[in-house]
Amino acid sequence: MATLLVSHSAFLDHAVPPGHPERPDRIRAIERALSATPFAPLLREAAPEGTLDQVMLVHPESHVERIRGLLPKTGFARIDSDTLLSPGSWEAALRAVGASIAAVDAVTTGRARNAFAAHRPPGHHAERTTAMGFCIFNNAAIAARHAQLAHGAERVAIVDFDVHHGNGTQEIFWSDPSVLYASTHQMPLYPGTGARGETGEHGTIVNAPLAPGAGGAAFREAMEARILPAVKRFRPDLLVVSAGFDAHADDPLAQLNLVEDDFAWVTHRLMDVADAACGGRIVSVLEGGYDLEALALSAAAHVGALMGIADDA
Repeated sequence: MATLLVSHSAFLDHAVPPGHPERPDRIRAIERALSATPFAPLLREAAPEGTLDQVMLVHPESHVERIRGLLPKTGFARIDSDTLLSPGSWEAALRAVGASIAAVDAVTTGRARNAFAAHRPPGHHAERTTAMGFCIFNNAAIAARHAQLAHGAERVAIVDFDVHHGNGTQEIFWSDPSVLYASTHQMPLYPGTGARGETGEHGTIVNAPLAPGAGGAAFREAMEARILPAVKRFRPDLLVVSAGFDAHADDPLAQLNLVEDDFAWVTHRLMDVADAACGGRIVSVLEGGYDLEALALSAAAHVGALMGIADDA
C-alpha cells in the first residue's frame, strides 16, 4: 500500500498580513518539495470540507459559531494577537479538518498504508473553546475522536514533535483515558504548558520538554526514554502525529537545533511502534514550521520515511 498525501488549494486562501509566519507559502514550499520524482508514488487526494458535526466531535457548537461569526467579508479579523481570520479562513479550516478525517478513513480502512495531511491552519494549540496560536480547530484531536467514533478505535495515541507544546490537545484529552497525548517541545516557550509533571487525570499525558539550544541527541533521547515507551505501553489502535517542523535549527520562532535527519529518524521510530501496535496505521497532520526551506526539507524527510524511501539516520 502507498502513502496518502491530502491537501487542497483552499489552504492558500487562509490569508494573513505580510510578515505573519503562518503564511500560505508554507503549503507552496511543501508542494514543491513533494513534487520531486521520488514522491511520484504518493497517492494524492483533495481534502474534502469537514462537516460541522465533525468539528463538534471536539469543539462545542458555541465555539464553532463564535468563530464563524468573526469571519470578515474583507481584510482580517483577530481572534488574538497571533490568530487571524480572513474571508477564506472558514473553508480552509473546514478542509483542514476534512483532510485529517480523510487521512484517518484511508488508513483505517486499509486504502493507504499511512497518510500525511498537508494543511493549514494548524491545530494543536486550539483548546475545546479557545482558538489560539495560529490554530482555529484542533485537527489532530478531531482525527483521533473520529477514529474512535467512526472506526471503533478503542485507544488512539497522539505524538507531537512540534517545537511548541500542544496545549489544546492536552486540554482536550486531559481527562480521557482512551487517548494518549505525548509531546516533545522546547520549554520555556509559548504557550507555557507542557511541564514534565503534567500527566493528566489518568497518566495519559506524557511531556518531555527540551531546553533551548537542545539538538538531535537530546530530542532522540527524549523520544527513546520517555515518549516511545509510553506509546508502546499504551498499545494504540491508531497513531496520530502532530508533525511540526519548527524544532529545526533554522526556524525563526524557537531555539531547538534539529535537522531533517532527526525528523526522518523519529518517523521511522514511530513507524516501528505502529507496526508493533496497530498494523502500521499512522496519520500525520501538519502543525508548525516557519522557515520555508527548512519546512520543505523536513516535510520531505518525514513523508519520505512514511513512504519507505528515506534513510533511517
